[in-house]
Amino acid sequence: MRLEHGGRLNEAVERWSIPRAQWLDLSTGINPVGWPVPLVPAEIWQRLPEADDGLEDIIREWAGAAALAACVPVPGSQAAIMALPGLRSPCRVGVPVPGYREHGQCWRNAGHEVVPVSHEQIRCGDSGYDDRWLDRLDVLVWINPNNPTGEIVPPATLMRWHERLRRRGGWLVVDEAFMDATPAFSVCAHSGRKGLFVFRSLGKFFGLAGARAGAVFANGAEADRLKAALGPWPLSGPARHVMAQALTDTAWQLNTCMSLQHSAGRLRETLQAAGLTLIGGSALFQTVRVDNPQALADHLAARAVLVRVFEQPGMLRFGLCADECQWRRLGIALAGKSSDWSLTRH
Repeated sequence: MRLEHGGRLNEAVERWSIPRAQWLDLSTGINPVGWPVPLVPAEIWQRLPEADDGLEDIIREWAGAAALAACVPVPGSQAAIMALPGLRSPCRVGVPVPGYREHGQCWRNAGHEVVPVSHEQIRCGDSGYDDRWLDRLDVLVWINPNNPTGEIVPPATLMRWHERLRRRGGWLVVDEAFMDATPAFSVCAHSGRKGLFVFRSLGKFFGLAGARAGAVFANGAEADRLKAALGPWPLSGPARHVMAQALTDTAWQLNTCMSLQHSAGRLRETLQAAGLTLIGGSALFQTVRVDNPQALADHLAARAVLVRVFEQPGMLRFGLCADECQWRRLGIALAGKSSDWSLTRH
């Protein structure tokens, strides 16, 4: 089964017959004002990547990973999402619903039984979390913050889940692709423990999705198995170079955290002004509940604004605008209300 992702701009260009340069692509949740990539020296293009270039230490320091954690640079989180299921015999794997669907698909393709886990079922009324549901799983994949709802589970809760799974030889896999703007909620400080895998990526916060650069933190023995599955040189030399430069640019990171929070607030206000009901989000996207999401997505696409549709449940995810011109375009596109929209309002 082919899964739908954001960023399918070429398909939108063909369907709507609108030139690519005229589109405002808000479908991906990628920082539209990414880290400014400098010229990559020619010799880096000409040599094979070298694993002893210090990149793993840089990644570990950036993420605040535990000293005992092994770090595996990967060509984007997707590579790890695809490789990890092959490291276990078929078992029962919980995945969040809604959530990034590649997780469930990859575990299912590897012969595992995938068990949907909703945010509602993990809660026990208003008193917090009920952990008994974990006992029917061997592996739990959790996306924190969730994509597309933006919901965050506290690190203390995740580590309690990990311990419950670990006692039975289970795993907790935490996908932190959207964590950079909220680092206090990361579990990287606990990485290195047996049965805990933490994914990080340069694609979203740094706006470097095209570099295909990320990392997995894991226990040493489990990291070695992942490295063997990925094979030699999984991350290109230019990607390693850019990753090292971006992760050590702390001034840019601090400024970007502040600017993203401001932009996220502006996006929330823009969507609410259009009468849309927010159900969650992060510093990089906001998600609204819509009875007929495709109708609203088509309305926007006809005006060259591309957003991400989630049919089940009915939701639309909006990424951030890059400048004032784009904010105006979004506001104008949302202002043209259509009788075809069936909106869930406040």
